[in-house]
Amino acid sequence: MRFLPSSAAAACLIGLIAATSMVHAVETSDKPLRIVVPFAAGGLADVLARTLAEEMRTGFPKGIHVENKTGAGGNLGAAEVFNRPRSSESTIMISSPGPIAINQGLYAKLPYDPSQWLAIGTIASVPNALIVSPNLPIKTAQEFAPYAKQSAGRVSYASQGNGTTSHLTASLFSSLTGATLVHVPYKGDAPALADLSGSQVDAFFGSVGASITLHKSGKVRILAVADAKRSAALPDVPTFAEIGLPGMQSVTWYAAVTAPNTPSEEVRHLNTTLNEALARPAMQERLAKLGLDPMHNTTAASADFIEQQTQLWQKVIRDAKVTID
Repeated sequence: MRFLPSSAAAACLIGLIAATSMVHAVETSDKPLRIVVPFAAGGLADVLARTLAEEMRTGFPKGIHVENKTGAGGNLGAAEVFNRPRSSESTIMISSPGPIAINQGLYAKLPYDPSQWLAIGTIASVPNALIVSPNLPIKTAQEFAPYAKQSAGRVSYASQGNGTTSHLTASLFSSLTGATLVHVPYKGDAPALADLSGSQVDAFFGSVGASITLHKSGKVRILAVADAKRSAALPDVPTFAEIGLPGMQSVTWYAAVTAPNTPSEEVRHLNTTLNEALARPAMQERLAKLGLDPMHNTTAASADFIEQQTQLWQKVIRDAKVTID
């Protein structure tokens, strides 16, 4: 199963920003913008939010501030945004799929309704990967499943939290290989990778974007990419398909959403400002360094994409029999 089209196909699927929005001056809002990230500071969602905040400031001259509200697999931050009353500031959430397209299949009750999010826009996508501790006594991805089986349930893996893409990607790996792994949930990429680099956990099925800097510095090792083709940022790292696991494909995406009571004109302005920011060369260069593919999109196309991805991730949850401990 493939969770998201490859980079080239994704570009065709989601299209490019309208030409008029690239040549005209950015409209401005009379409100400040609050961006809520439902995961810890230092993770990829946080880095994206803060980078976008800088590029979107021309559209929000009264200021933009980024706030991390973590916990419960992104649910606390999501509830904060979804249930906010109308106010004198615009509020959006920038997140990976968890509180947008995944958590409704994992939690019996949520303090918000993911089906009612208003999509501002998709932002970027990045493949997930098998990332291991520098001290793990294996050299290649082919060795990981046999090593885990021989270790009789003692190999641990970090995730961004219960029900996140890293959790589900690890569950997919276990279902494909029969390897038993011990789940250690964290509150985002940053704390998970900190413990991985310190050999407190053995592996992490996280995104290339979150781990590439640590990989290049030798603090962690990326052994295989869960995409149809190799990452342009890591041309020497094989795909899982190359090592005999073609079904091991998982790509994380990031999107901006807002509460259902947000006025349509405000949503339109947010989408325009977001797409203008994504189209800037400096932003595209930053995304490329993180191994991310930009995803310019309209609000309607973003909503359609999120609905499609919701159905795909729910199938993964059912097939892998993932439950929240």
